[in-house]
Amino acid sequence: MSLARKLLHTRYRVDDLERTVKFYREVLGLQEVRRHKSPRGSELVFLKAPESEELIEICYFPGSESVKVQPDLTHLAFEVDSLQAFGQHLVKHGLKFSEEPHVRPDGSGFAFIDAPEGYEIELMQRGKCGAQY
Repeated sequence: MSLARKLLHTRYRVDDLERTVKFYREVLGLQEVRRHKSPRGSELVFLKAPESEELIEICYFPGSESVKVQPDLTHLAFEVDSLQAFGQHLVKHGLKFSEEPHVRPDGSGFAFIDAPEGYEIELMQRGKCGAQY
């Protein structure tokens, strides 16, 4: 049977490859897995979160129009241990939440930050006893 079996990666095109890769590495703690140039000339960097298999492909395509991310079009979501601790981490990088944390009584919650190019990043923490977000 020819069904999709596994999500491998998601691509985001950017105007400033190195600035974006630095953000994902230093602010989110992602690991650079590989980088190469595609046959059509795109510069590609693949990143992953330490506990995930799926990759994020950051793409710079020379000669293309500037990236214009529409509001609420797409976002990536990452689990964090603590939204409060992550907020303190952001301050060290001169950043802040674009949407402050919303935490439920069970301790689960979410917040948003903006990545370079305007892509949204959702940060989620589990609640007590592993309650879902």
